[in-house]
Amino acid sequence: MKGQAVAYVRVSSIDQNTARQLEAVGEVDRVFSEKVSGGSRDGREQLAEMIAYVRDGDTVIVASMDRLGRDVDDLKSIIRELNGKGVNVHLKKEGLRFVVNGEESDKAMTDLMLHLLGGVAQFERARIRERQQEGIEIAKAQGKFAKAKKLSDEQIAEARQRIAEGAAKAEIARDLGVSRQTLYTALKSA
Repeated sequence: MKGQAVAYVRVSSIDQNTARQLEAVGEVDRVFSEKVSGGSRDGREQLAEMIAYVRDGDTVIVASMDRLGRDVDDLKSIIRELNGKGVNVHLKKEGLRFVVNGEESDKAMTDLMLHLLGGVAQFERARIRERQQEGIEIAKAQGKFAKAKKLSDEQIAEARQRIAEGAAKAEIARDLGVSRQTLYTALKSA
């Protein structure tokens, strides 16, 4: 009996679109999609739900490995967990298939490719962060870098007035579309 094809789709922020990934994975029986950072497994509720949902014989399809995990250890952990349930994993962009009942030589080659591609991706992310930080330091030295304010002066004044009227800060933060910490910081600095 053939299992289901299940897609896992993830983008890092709310303003990003999942259409490209959905097109890459193709037609599947079920899609688990979320808009959350992939820095860790914490908060990735759809990933946890997908892992709980899949059964022996199913195949999880992901557009690219960076959508499933951010580093080689995380990827291996997720893939090992899925394979342990009898679930195959297909990383489309990289052309890697982690098949539960595959040939041992295929598993070794796939594992090697995961390490190589994952290592290169980790290295590139680290280099991007370094270049970004270097650019920020140069801009700061030239007096051209300032963090953008998350709340305008008018919003901060409105928040102060609502607090004086007895409104809860959590409610105000929600209404303004920011975290409570952002509201607290803005109230202190303004």
